[in-house]
Amino acid sequence: MAMSSPTPTTVPPPDSLFPSSSLTVVDIVVLVLYFVFVLVVGLWSMCRTKRSTVQGYFLAGKTMLWWPVGASLFASNVGSGHFVGLAGTGAASGIAVAAYELNGMFSVLLLGWLFLPIYITAGVTTMPEYLERRYRSPRIRLFIAVVYLFIYIFTKISVDIYAGAIFIQQALHWDLYIAVAGLLLITALYTVGGGLAAVIYTDALQTVIMLVGALTLTGFCFARVGGLEGLRLMYPESVPRVRDTNTSCGLPRDDAFHIFRHPVTSDFPWPGVVLGMAVPSLWYWCTDQVIVQRSLSAKSMLHAKGGSLFAAYLKILPLFIMVIPGMVSRVLFPDEVACANPDECQRLCGNSVGCTDIAYPKLVMELLPGGLRGLMMAVMVAALMSSLTSIFNSSSTIFTMDLWLRFRPHCTEWELMVIGRVFVLVLVLVSVLWIPLVQASQGGQLFIYIQSISSYLQPPIAIVFIAGCFWPRANEKAAFWGLLAGILLGCVRMVLDFIYEEPVCGQPDTRPDIVRCVHYLHFSIILSLFTLIMVVSISLCTEAPSPESVRQLTWFSRYEDPEHQPAPEPPPQEIPSSSSDTDGGRGRCWWLLACVLWFCGMDKQQKRQQVVAVRRSRKENMELLWEEPGLRNLANASLLLCLSAAVFLFAYFG
Repeated sequence: MAMSSPTPTTVPPPDSLFPSSSLTVVDIVVLVLYFVFVLVVGLWSMCRTKRSTVQGYFLAGKTMLWWPVGASLFASNVGSGHFVGLAGTGAASGIAVAAYELNGMFSVLLLGWLFLPIYITAGVTTMPEYLERRYRSPRIRLFIAVVYLFIYIFTKISVDIYAGAIFIQQALHWDLYIAVAGLLLITALYTVGGGLAAVIYTDALQTVIMLVGALTLTGFCFARVGGLEGLRLMYPESVPRVRDTNTSCGLPRDDAFHIFRHPVTSDFPWPGVVLGMAVPSLWYWCTDQVIVQRSLSAKSMLHAKGGSLFAAYLKILPLFIMVIPGMVSRVLFPDEVACANPDECQRLCGNSVGCTDIAYPKLVMELLPGGLRGLMMAVMVAALMSSLTSIFNSSSTIFTMDLWLRFRPHCTEWELMVIGRVFVLVLVLVSVLWIPLVQASQGGQLFIYIQSISSYLQPPIAIVFIAGCFWPRANEKAAFWGLLAGILLGCVRMVLDFIYEEPVCGQPDTRPDIVRCVHYLHFSIILSLFTLIMVVSISLCTEAPSPESVRQLTWFSRYEDPEHQPAPEPPPQEIPSSSSDTDGGRGRCWWLLACVLWFCGMDKQQKRQQVVAVRRSRKENMELLWEEPGLRNLANASLLLCLSAAVFLFAYFG
């Protein structure tokens, strides 16, 4: 339906509506209330869950219902990097970047219906653990655990820290690294204290806050430009005043309102959108520890499916609450958001390669009245905290369960908890050191940086998981060498991207053809096919796995009875106590130590217990997989409705 809209020249400057763009007393009050509310929910969830055991800390005791699981899936995915990155790329090139979100709708549903039944019957806690059991290969588990941690640093932790710092920098005018230090201080206590249950419950609260704030800002945006039809008319005219008129720098794209674009020369070629996005999306939603760990915490298969459905429906929203507001920001502030001159960009946002990443913070600080700005600051902090705490918890899970426990199999749970928390601090330090490269990459478009790195590292892992889950013939040699070769090839392309940076608009492109002519989405297709060919060819040329070795570990064998039940786990071994464990040896600060141990969920008696692996029986697995027929049919009907909505959105904006 067409709507009347003002011409670009009649849009009143935001300063005339809201003269002050700094935080007011009302904004500060809203932020304080937000932190108090989150603290109350966090303490409540910490007190009601058992954090002193490995399963309680890392899998929330498998007691989660569908709605907190779905909300946590969405909140863990949509961090501050999404708000800043999606809006920035929307401002730079239009709605095509929303294809990532629509692809995610399909992938998160595949998680609930295809992958989770396999993981549940396998009885695993981490994704590297599944690969070890499926391929009978400790070296694959070790290798994949290290790769996962590198991916978290390159595409998750450093990006979210940087994005949150940009927002605080725009709001409070702080130095970028001072803002980073403030963000880490906020998240450190929250991460160290809570287990997965605390993270999931607070994620549910953060999701509500994010949606209320983001939808409010979207309403203000549409009111300013006259809705979607008004944006269609005004976006092509959003050109910065300072630009080189002899080039196309600073000009909006003609195909800004289309998802499917030219297959070779565009920024989002349609073959890459259809195929190149699919494999990294499958890795993220179906094999990433951060996502799968939340689904594994569900109390049953139906609740896990319900969580996937809830998250899939929520994935419709980023197009309207992030991408389109980013485009509106370019319309309202073309000189700042769409700056095309390196010197001008450096002056405006401190980044000579572009300022599109300030699109969302600019909207918040210039468009919203007092009070609502504080709400949106809470939204950004919520997005940052939900994603960082989820990543920290999952990184700690991988490091402790897949790496530390392998090298110290007789360590105590006490040691495991301490090492996991210390590792988080190391991970944060490395991520902060990586931030300058994030800032300089991909023309200032944060989301494009995330997806390009994902396209170089994730396809080989996804192919090995897919082969392991759905092709019983795939063997250890094929998985290891296919994974190794694919990761090395992807790393070569990633290093080339950092060595040969994309030239500033208007400068000649002297990069090698492999970087200049092969789009990262096209490279994702090539890398996926290369890994698949290696896995298939090596598997067919070497000995097939025995049927017993893949029993209950693939889609086709998930209901099979194991021929040999595993021996019962030995009881925890008691480690002799030392004099330091007694009251007399605690010293004057024993009460302070007791408070710290309680906050971390570390019972002092744990010190004497050795960690034992948690393995569920076949009966317990079948109980988790059982679905009441009526509810199963309702879930399947909702699945079809959700898939139809995703197809409609692709067709409408295609």
